[in-house]
Amino acid sequence: MPRQHDLPDLLDALNPHAEMVQRHLWLISLFVWLRGNRRSVPAALSRLALLLDAMQARPELRSRLQDWWARLLETVDGTTLLADYGFSSRSAFISEFAERVRLKILPGTPETVDASALFSLVLSDPFDAEWVAALDEPTLARIAGLLQPQSPPDVSHAALVITPWQATVLEAITFCASQVSATGFSPELRLRMSESARDAGPFHTLVHDVEAMRQAFLRSPQCDSDERQAAQQELRERLEACRSAAASVYTHLDAHGISVNLVFQLRQLRERVLRIRTLLDCLISSSPAQSTQRLMAILVLVGQDRRSVRALITANSSMLASKVAERSSETGEHYITRTKAEYTTMLGNAAGGGAVMSVTTLMKFVVVGMGLSAFWGGFFAGMNYALSFVLIQLLHFTVATKQPAMTAPAMAAKLKDLTAPGAVDTFVTEVTHLVRTQVAAIAGNLALVAPCVLLLNAVIWVAFGSPMIDVDKAHHVLHDLNLLGPTALFAALTGVLLFASSIIAGWTENWFVLHRLDSAMRYNPRITAVLGVARAARWSQFMRDNISGLAANISLGMMLGLTPAFATFFGLGLDVRHVTLSTGQLAAAGATLGLQVFLMPVFWLCVAGLVVTGILNVGVSFYMAFRLALRAHNVSGVDRSRIGSAIRARARTNLRSFFWPVKSASVKAAAGEEPIQEPALEPMPEKPHG
Repeated sequence: MPRQHDLPDLLDALNPHAEMVQRHLWLISLFVWLRGNRRSVPAALSRLALLLDAMQARPELRSRLQDWWARLLETVDGTTLLADYGFSSRSAFISEFAERVRLKILPGTPETVDASALFSLVLSDPFDAEWVAALDEPTLARIAGLLQPQSPPDVSHAALVITPWQATVLEAITFCASQVSATGFSPELRLRMSESARDAGPFHTLVHDVEAMRQAFLRSPQCDSDERQAAQQELRERLEACRSAAASVYTHLDAHGISVNLVFQLRQLRERVLRIRTLLDCLISSSPAQSTQRLMAILVLVGQDRRSVRALITANSSMLASKVAERSSETGEHYITRTKAEYTTMLGNAAGGGAVMSVTTLMKFVVVGMGLSAFWGGFFAGMNYALSFVLIQLLHFTVATKQPAMTAPAMAAKLKDLTAPGAVDTFVTEVTHLVRTQVAAIAGNLALVAPCVLLLNAVIWVAFGSPMIDVDKAHHVLHDLNLLGPTALFAALTGVLLFASSIIAGWTENWFVLHRLDSAMRYNPRITAVLGVARAARWSQFMRDNISGLAANISLGMMLGLTPAFATFFGLGLDVRHVTLSTGQLAAAGATLGLQVFLMPVFWLCVAGLVVTGILNVGVSFYMAFRLALRAHNVSGVDRSRIGSAIRARARTNLRSFFWPVKSASVKAAAGEEPIQEPALEPMPEKPHG
């Protein structure tokens, strides 16, 4: 931070004939003195009033300030500040990300003719926007009168001369309009606009409207003529048409996939349109000083955002997060069981998933027994998991821990409107459906993975004369799965990986749809020449239906395998704990140690560890996906206490519904029982994906 000077020292140091960098350093020091301790806006305004009083009391000092201001306008290009400050000179998200990282790391220099670079050094604090916005009209008039030299004696001639400020604003409007037109003409946006927007062609005449407004202003710069009013009104209408045309792209993105780069360009275009409107106010409004004040406050804020990497990511990835949550919500609906038939189907699918995971457990021990290096051991372990998960998906089985990250967005979407009558009860009913679905999935997985591991162990023992793992390895498994160890931490980490896989799945599906790869696979001549038209159509439909699941399963498998390897490289000693895999490993250890294992306290600590692992696997992934979905769906102000009370009330009155489907209202009525009121719900698809 520059050293803070006293006001007398600052006034004595004002030298319009100093070197450029010294003049800029004086300006930086002046604003450091004005903002003071950055705690009080009135204090900053008092300092400014003190400065203005000192300047007006000393004519010689005022003359020096005006000469200094004239030199500043001559040597610094103010157009870059008004037209480009806060905007990226790059059209791609990644390059803008790199530029913002550079701005945060590398310091700027006051030895510059770029007004944008100088502005970022002079008004570098968010507090500056507060006190600038608080300036009243008399203070603004004093500042303008202090900086402007005396009017020339020929008043009639002065009415036809534009000031340097007006010339700079006109140029900035022209530059901004050129950028808006260039963005509107880019093929990425033009091909995605609505047909009506393309036919209207607002970007074609924007530059012409700007030039017409400029000529009308030059003919009467100091008085508001009818021609000038008509020209600026025509320009404002054209800007609104450009903004509407760009907004039509969002409809295409919502239906055909989100691109962060496209969202970035659309936001830039919208902000430039708003900048042109603000510049027009500074030029033509009845109170140009106040319009200029608002512009300066805006520039301070956009300068802060321009250096913020987090703001860039948040602003341009919000639509992608919304689309990922939406796609996960659609998939998650398939996982929620609402009838007894669906519940039974889920149990069967989960049992099938558990059977496949028993083979995964066997192959995990095989990979460990190969004694590979950390990376290759993790790679082949990840391949083992990924192939198993994909096989479960293709067989339409289920892995319990993959469900929460998909069902959470579906639940969050139902929180959008809780004001409707019965909305809370409907949501609580959905919670009961979700809980018992998850119970069924976990029960099905664990009910079959342990017996299948024991069966495989028996086959291996008969075939090779030894169990699946030896005694030392069995004791090592018991040590690893012990609740008193880091099992809880590793289980929570696995929950994070489960959530991450759902994000990868949603992003991959969005990318697949955005680039229309299903259409390319179906109609591309090279592909149809190899596969044939019918087979290409089947493969296209298969990939469109399964791309999300494949991405989730493959990414999850590789993360489960490679995360411990990379953690070892950094000396972190992290591992993963998946409840179904851990149950299979514990069953294998028990088969090796025999019935005496039930007498070992460590075994029961491992069983308790499995319970904690299941809870954390499910809970962490669901919580993270739920929070993301709430932000993506713009759900806020949820009355959590009201929902919590309703869930507790349902648990007290009908706890069984959280674990087993209740009878439908029609069946209960036929039996003469009091029906439980539940909303009519759609049936679950016949083949839920794994």
